[in-house]
Amino acid sequence: MKKSPAITRPIGLFGAVVLVISCWLMPANVVAQGTGGVKNIVLVHGAFADGSGWEGVYKILTAKGYNVTAVQNPLSGGLEEDVEAVNRVLDKQDGPTILVGHSWGGAVITQAGVHANVVGLVYVAAFAPDAGETVLSLILSAPAAPENGILPPDEKGFVYYDKAKFHAGFCADVPADKAAFMYASQGATAAKGFGTPLAQAAWKTKPSWAIVPTEDKSINPEIERRMYKRANSMVTEVKGASHVVFISQPKAVAMVIEAAAKGVK
Repeated sequence: MKKSPAITRPIGLFGAVVLVISCWLMPANVVAQGTGGVKNIVLVHGAFADGSGWEGVYKILTAKGYNVTAVQNPLSGGLEEDVEAVNRVLDKQDGPTILVGHSWGGAVITQAGVHANVVGLVYVAAFAPDAGETVLSLILSAPAAPENGILPPDEKGFVYYDKAKFHAGFCADVPADKAAFMYASQGATAAKGFGTPLAQAAWKTKPSWAIVPTEDKSINPEIERRMYKRANSMVTEVKGASHVVFISQPKAVAMVIEAAAKGVK
């Protein structure tokens, strides 16, 4: 039987190149079709903390195949410097990204979130200011809890959390020994950041999700609810959780982040 010319005919250099490229692309296309949704997650910590606090959330999301990066916010230079740190990480992402912020980190992602790679925002017990608004004005918009231990700026313009109130006011639902370590490793936060008006508010043009821990003593939950209502965020309330809900209940926080990754259009 005569063989088909399509099989016996040499494919030539151009044909070989096309074949190699097709084979190289095929697995990537299959993976993309099989997973779906946004795969890049960038996590931004707030004041009195560092990126290691996201470890529990990181482990859950990476186990599900997400590409997760935790930003180390400088905290020492104010809003602009923290936004620059986030933008450097966003520049390295290979496509659509969900940007997550905790506490002060919410203000940072609100401004950094206009980055082209960002397709959705997640606020975790975080500030969500409007353009022209400051974090300080939001803090003062409702009474502070008695447990709140944010101290006035020191002589060098930095803000710390009171040691005597740190556990009850910042992280009441973590063990005492962990709270002690978190206090010892808190970052020095430049007070000027709290008084810097935001230049842009990404939640006006991008979808957002938000978490309200009902026992937050560092940010009055009523302030959070007002901000998230204004931003038209999809809100999840975590009962009994402290300000550091991302540490004490990483599964609940990871679930909201994953919902955002799957829910963006």
